[in-house]
Amino acid sequence: MRYAHEVGKVRAAERALMARTPDGELMRRAAAGLAGVCARLLPHVYGARIVLLIGGGANGGDALYAGARLAGRGAQVVAVLAGSSAHEGGLAALRAAGGRVAAPADAPIDAADLIIDGLTGIGGAGGLREPHAALARRAALAAGVVVACDVPSGVDAGSGRVEGAAVHADVTVTFGTHKPGLLIDPGAAYCGVIELVDIGIGPHLADPDVVAARPDDVRPPEPGPESDKYRRGVVGVVAGGDEYTGAAVLCTGAAVHAGAGMVRFASSAHPVELVRNRWPEAITSVLGGGPGMLDAIGRVQAWVVGPGLGTGDAAEEIVAAALATELPVLVDADGLTVLSRRRDLLRREAPTVLTPHAGELARLLGADRDHIEARRLEFARRAAVELDATVLLKGSTTLVAEQDRPVRVNPTGTPWLATAGTGDVLSGLIGALLGGGMPALEAAAAGAYLHGLAARIAAGGDGPGESPISATDVIRSLPAAFRTLD
Repeated sequence: MRYAHEVGKVRAAERALMARTPDGELMRRAAAGLAGVCARLLPHVYGARIVLLIGGGANGGDALYAGARLAGRGAQVVAVLAGSSAHEGGLAALRAAGGRVAAPADAPIDAADLIIDGLTGIGGAGGLREPHAALARRAALAAGVVVACDVPSGVDAGSGRVEGAAVHADVTVTFGTHKPGLLIDPGAAYCGVIELVDIGIGPHLADPDVVAARPDDVRPPEPGPESDKYRRGVVGVVAGGDEYTGAAVLCTGAAVHAGAGMVRFASSAHPVELVRNRWPEAITSVLGGGPGMLDAIGRVQAWVVGPGLGTGDAAEEIVAAALATELPVLVDADGLTVLSRRRDLLRREAPTVLTPHAGELARLLGADRDHIEARRLEFARRAAVELDATVLLKGSTTLVAEQDRPVRVNPTGTPWLATAGTGDVLSGLIGALLGGGMPALEAAAAGAYLHGLAARIAAGGDGPGESPISATDVIRSLPAAFRTLD
């Protein structure tokens, strides 16, 4: 896992370590790591033109000391002071190594081979002010490689919020631990490649706030010698209707390809016929109404309800019936619209997984969609608490939140995944994992990981470029995605 800690925990760990180390040792460690990464990014250090963008905080000091190290190896280093103050020790070290200082108006940014952003640090909040904002915009237009110190200036380290101008980094060198804002959009889009430098605070860090999986961390259920279709898990899918038949086909197909021992599908007659013809592996039933409507479908270990179901009284009856069971239930799409007016249905003991995009979450919480997009981490956590559910917030960064647990950030995917039907595929995939016995948080996080990976494979992400994909392409690529976990 990649672990991320909020700013307060990082500060506390730094204080604990500084009490046990010589004065300035942490900054020297950070500067050494930063200089090492910058040296690797340059064809040669000697003669390289390096510009440091310096603010008044500790990150400015890190950048100045790193610049001094690079100047000592023959680089031409210029520190651009954005304010009236800068770290005195770092500034003295740079000058002693042959570096020089310039005002913002004289900054040689356009001619730089490499630019180090030390304008603000992890405590920065809100948009950049002048002249910081102007320097960030100039760096974005420059040809040189931009390296951010700890976090790109203008990106909120705790949440990923970006308000106004911010530095667009090619590489972000972060110290001690990842920060949530480096992993969550919109901030993640400003970070480029993230390099973690160990400065020794690890033993002093409290529990992480956000985690991102690596391939070895994703462990879906695997069949053993004693397995049969019932032990592997039976998932019930209630999706689609006469108007939205595709959701039924896609959701069922994903469940079939995601390791379920059996998929039981139920809906009205037309989608049942389509699913039966497309996925003969699924056991299909025409759904009736009234009390016990789901009993006729047969025994399952988890339910998926909502995709393409409609939002009228019949859909409400189905969602209510599923949530009245003592089984794990995933609710998506139209089912979420039903819940936005019937949040009382969420009062249950069994696990519930909700998979909204920002618009659906806005309806569930009575919030503004734009606010959710700007504060994804905040609203994912809030939704998990208010709705008493595992909440998977879809988007350019998919987040999975559960009360009193670190938020999972999904690292896989591709922009080509933003196409009709892929959400239905995700629902069927997670439903199969729930049916196989995975806990809700693990199933949702693993499903998001495999979903994004399958999309990447379908789009040809390992080749010279990516191509458009469909939701069906994602289903076809699920077996290949699972094989990468071996």
